[in-house]
Amino acid sequence: MSGHSKWASIKHKKAATDQKRGKAFTKLIKEITVGAREGGGEPDANPRLRLAIQKAKDANMPKDNITNAIKKGTGELPGVVYESILYEGYGPAGVAILVDVLTDNKNRAAAEIRSIFTKKNGNMAGAGSVAWQFKQKGIIVVDKDKSEEDKLMDIILENGADDMVVEDTCYEISVQLKDFETVKKAIEDKKIAMSQAEVTMVPDTTVTINEKAVAQQILNLVSALEDNDDVQNVYSNFDIPDDILNELET
Repeated sequence: MSGHSKWASIKHKKAATDQKRGKAFTKLIKEITVGAREGGGEPDANPRLRLAIQKAKDANMPKDNITNAIKKGTGELPGVVYESILYEGYGPAGVAILVDVLTDNKNRAAAEIRSIFTKKNGNMAGAGSVAWQFKQKGIIVVDKDKSEEDKLMDIILENGADDMVVEDTCYEISVQLKDFETVKKAIEDKKIAMSQAEVTMVPDTTVTINEKAVAQQILNLVSALEDNDDVQNVYSNFDIPDDILNELET
């Protein structure tokens, strides 16, 4: 799991830029629409929709946008039908990459994703060739200045969390899907602020990247994939050490 929170911090900075371009809102609206279509329009009974709405609120999306996206998903308003597709591939140094896509044009999406892989030193792979290396889990990140380690550990273990890794500036908690909402609520009830709480794909093992040039190539590929309008999330098993990652960020 090492490296997940470091990459998340980059994505959060990038999301702020995306939001100015309107990309973040577009992707959040897609997720809300699909969540409502697949599980109904009541957030209390639909964990995927509930999480999507929370992300939209965190991004300061207007309430009307959220409401309309739900109605499009439930059919109360006309809207585009999105198809969910998972593309798989490899990046530089053989890192595994999963690309989570919501699109209204499967052929266009496939062509664009393949092109990005090719141009950025990666290659597409067949279905199932990469996905087996990942498991879906809940990840919660709490900055160290928001809670004492022992206090947070007690809360999460009492409510079913799997593990907590202490990083340089934060605590990274991993949770099984069935326990994610329970653990998240327990932390909220103790008035502890979370910098991140999401369901994601976590790799079973990671590939450590010790060469700066290779690390840059990997980040370029992942960023290019995330910039695509049809891409909702990109998951990978790379682990770039802090010293190299900090150099690349500056």
